[in-house]
Amino acid sequence: MRAVIGLLVVVAVVVIWATNIWLTDRFTEPTRSRAELRLALYSGNVQSELQRNSVVPLLLSRDPELINALRAEDFSRTSQRLISFQSEIGAAAIVLLDGSGRTVAATDRNLLGTNHRQDIYFVDAMRSRDTVFGVARRDSGAYEFTFARSIYHEGRVIGVVAVEVDLFKYERAWAGLTDAVAVTDSEGRVILSTEPRWRGLRLDEALAVRDAPSAIQRALRAPADWGQERPDAYLSGEAVMRNEARIPFRGWRIVSFTRYDSVRERVNGVLALEIMGFAMLLAFTFYMMSRRAWSQSAVFQQESAELRRLNARLQREIAEREKVQKDLAVAEQTLAQSSKLAALGEMSAAVSHELNQPLAAMKTYLAGARLLLQRKRPDEAMASFQRIDDLIERMGAITRQLKSYARKGGEAFEPVDLRACISSALAMMEPQLREREVKITRTLPRRPVMVMADRLRLEQVIINLLRNALDATKGVAEPHIDLLLSQGETAILAVRDNGPGIEDLDNLFEPFYTTKKPGEGVGLGLAISSGIVNDLGGRLTARNGEAGGAVFEVQLPILTSETQAAE
Repeated sequence: MRAVIGLLVVVAVVVIWATNIWLTDRFTEPTRSRAELRLALYSGNVQSELQRNSVVPLLLSRDPELINALRAEDFSRTSQRLISFQSEIGAAAIVLLDGSGRTVAATDRNLLGTNHRQDIYFVDAMRSRDTVFGVARRDSGAYEFTFARSIYHEGRVIGVVAVEVDLFKYERAWAGLTDAVAVTDSEGRVILSTEPRWRGLRLDEALAVRDAPSAIQRALRAPADWGQERPDAYLSGEAVMRNEARIPFRGWRIVSFTRYDSVRERVNGVLALEIMGFAMLLAFTFYMMSRRAWSQSAVFQQESAELRRLNARLQREIAEREKVQKDLAVAEQTLAQSSKLAALGEMSAAVSHELNQPLAAMKTYLAGARLLLQRKRPDEAMASFQRIDDLIERMGAITRQLKSYARKGGEAFEPVDLRACISSALAMMEPQLREREVKITRTLPRRPVMVMADRLRLEQVIINLLRNALDATKGVAEPHIDLLLSQGETAILAVRDNGPGIEDLDNLFEPFYTTKKPGEGVGLGLAISSGIVNDLGGRLTARNGEAGGAVFEVQLPILTSETQAAE
């Protein structure tokens, strides 16, 4: 009997191994063919997009209105004309530069006035009479593809027109269809990829072919490599096949990596049936061997009686557990009612806390308006009354929006420039800033830092952080507050003071936690601010600075063109 079992095991191993080899070879070829067809389609799409955009600078360089605008330096309607061209052509962006490299018209009006004298496409266009192509890397790590051509009038260069090609839409389209796709330039450097970390690297450096991360994972994945040659590459520890095609443009190539998942699923389905068949044979063999143990049936009967007694005991325990669950449900209802009452208390305290700032500002503006009326300066007094009216509207909005502390609100978000929110918050804090001598330093980018947010709620967060910084520097000889705004993958606003710092970082954002004296605060400012930032998809953090003082950081997602289109 042991010889029969050993022979059965050997036959099973041989049959499964041979089947795996044959089926893997059979199913791998169609998968590779489909991957090559997709790659040819991707290559054609990229080439078509480049060819379609390459003729645009030639047409625009001969446009009479653009030439006349550069000659007369009248660009009042030029940007609108470029926008109309963009909608017809489908280009990512169109920019018109004068002879000095200054942007005089653009489809993105935020670029007006910027200087591109040092950009490679501008330099090449000024040196050539033909259309030039440039590839430049952005600060975010992505690449910018631009066709440019100089504009001549009476044999003299008067400007340059540049058309940016949107190739990133193919990255988004490729993602999910195959495991990874990359486009390399003539030097083998990755310029487009569904894996953002590959951009700027050579393909062999980005791929870094290696086995699975650990011996255990290699052992678990070993059956996936049965019956096939060594995989072309490994992507995140998974075996993939590599396919490559040429893009007939400046020596570019496109490479795709496809996992063997579809092949393994089909092969493993057949292998599972074979394994099940051999398992049934082994089970039948073991059944025949177990017949010698039938004499022990009396022992099994005794065990069955013990199981019945155990079942009765379990039923009693289940009945007791159901009774406990009923008692727990009553306790949960009582706790829910208590939570509602606590939420009402928090809402009342939050309204009182958030309205203190506008009320203090209204008091200052009323005093100023009274003094201006006494001095017979009604126009300036009317400006103060207008500010008071704005504050009243703001207070009404605050009472509506503070409901988000207890439940999510339905406020509509819109594109907001963080720099404008900082300026508005400082204007709101003007009465408190005049009462003390506090040095405030602002470090802001020159370009707009756009985020998707509710402007009023975002300004309230900045006001709360400024107010905390002012309170923290009351006992400092030379109070100093820094506002630093930076942008990368996210927008980061840091509010730093030179106060004593934070003692308890763990409970800082808990409701009603405060280090201020009674009457000076209720401990809801940071809790509300953290909730607002979370609703905006960001994060509010706090830490102690290296040179002393507290540092609060607000991190929010950057509003890019892709994000804005998705919104």
